[in-house]
Amino acid sequence: MPQQPFRFALFGNVYQHAKSAAIRQVLTTLQEYGATVLIDEEYYDFLCCSEMIDVRNYQTFNGCSFEADFAISMGGDGTLLKTASRVREKQIPILGVNMGRLGFLADISADQVEETFDALYRNDYSVEDRALIHVETNGEPIEGYECALNDVAILKKDSASMISIRASINGDYLTTYQADGLIVSTPTGSTAYSLSNGGPIIVPRTGVILMTAVAPHSLNIRPIVLPDTAQIELTVSSRSHTFLVAIDGRSGKLPEGTTLRLSRAPYPMKLVKRNGTRYFSTLREKMMWGADIR
Repeated sequence: MPQQPFRFALFGNVYQHAKSAAIRQVLTTLQEYGATVLIDEEYYDFLCCSEMIDVRNYQTFNGCSFEADFAISMGGDGTLLKTASRVREKQIPILGVNMGRLGFLADISADQVEETFDALYRNDYSVEDRALIHVETNGEPIEGYECALNDVAILKKDSASMISIRASINGDYLTTYQADGLIVSTPTGSTAYSLSNGGPIIVPRTGVILMTAVAPHSLNIRPIVLPDTAQIELTVSSRSHTFLVAIDGRSGKLPEGTTLRLSRAPYPMKLVKRNGTRYFSTLREKMMWGADIR
């Protein structure tokens, strides 16, 4: 058995108490390969307190202060998005073990863990670059990580009336959306929030950015696909004088009149994929296309 000196940073969902078998399988397999495993401190505390598995001999890290060859996300797609926000520009490939439900991003099932790590150590895998959307403002800074792997959503606050979002592309005025919000998504995120609002599915690594309105006031408003070289500028007006910005679900409140500038980030997020994985097969399975659900 090859013994490469791989280091793994382990992240996980701290709300899943019934998934100890999958966690134990990952740690046991990595131990057999002599790997160094670092565990996110929050996840480490969860594992210790829940008494799911003994991890007392493992090293821990906090925040973004870690270095590794691979990051492992134990959970669903939401957990992988959180992992991406911690990896940031480190360019560490992320391997998603699916302990959730849908699993477009975290697509390695618990019973595939052993064969996946075997393939990893045999160098029988690929790494896909996934585009990120970078967000900056002309006013209040955005807390936390300013890039989205899935999407950036500009939304009305609570039960307030719809907001107005003035959109310009490369300095040219596009339209003013009167809507509950606007979703700006990557191809990766096209199967997430945008899809539930009528947006199209975009194949990953297609060089585009997608804009989809949330409950637009006008029926003439439709999703628009832009080249990922586009510079998007959004200025928001709201009767409540505030609005929400959610970057991969991490939401914050901004004052009315704030201008948001969105563009493709200068670096990608890297995802580990098993050789032989086919996107359209995954899409067909997850979307249940052709399935008789009567």
